Amino acid sequence: MTSGPDIAVVIGASGGLGGALAAALGADPRVGHVVGLSRRRPADWRDGARRTWLKADVLNEGSLAAAAERIAELGAPTRIVVATGVLHAPGIAPEKSLRAVDAATLMRLFEVNAVGPLLAARHLLPLMPRDGPSVFAALSARVGSLGDNHLGGWYGYRASKAALNMFLRTAAIEHQRSHPFAVCVALHPGTVATALSAPILGADLGARAFAPAVAAERLLRVMDGLTPADTGGFFAWDGARVPW
Repeated sequence: MTSGPDIAVVIGASGGLGGALAAALGADPRVGHVVGLSRRRPADWRDGARRTWLKADVLNEGSLAAAAERIAELGAPTRIVVATGVLHAPGIAPEKSLRAVDAATLMRLFEVNAVGPLLAARHLLPLMPRDGPSVFAALSARVGSLGDNHLGGWYGYRASKAALNMFLRTAAIEHQRSHPFAVCVALHPGTVATALSAPILGADLGARAFAPAVAAERLLRVMDGLTPADTGGFFAWDGARVPW
């Protein structure tokens, strides 16, 4: 796409990559307004003429509905990025073997990584313009690719991201019927130096991961290059298609 959005929405704006995406969009002269959604206001977020923060949780449909109403008052968003997700948390860690699989942990990963973004799509996709280009993207992960799985392990995270990919593919088909110029995709950001990757890479985080600002710039560049023919696809940070 060659024209940028007037209103951009970042869901998960309090995260490392979500915050970087919001900052990059705010610095883009083509963007008239950036709306950040998260459970907690980012420490460095200041509302203004071109920036609005809204409290929302992707697992709380009431908060998503309220946020959608506020966004609609601003206009039709032409770029929405879902930058939420969990890999580890208290009691949650990537499984190295079947022995580590736990039902409650699996359900939580599916809830946050797949169901949450789908609920965000349910409430926000209808706000996007029917007569012009738009992009809805959710951050997935290459490890959610069945075709690219050569190492095994990480059962819950892999499967929840694979579920997210299917949700997005299915939503893209429905969305394009009413929004023929729209793009709805899954994006793999690469390994980014955020809290999500820190426990995995430890001291190697800075050397083996993209800085959030770099990752954000690359993801936005990929989005700029998408066309309606790409809707329902799965793309990496360099623009390459990721196998399902």
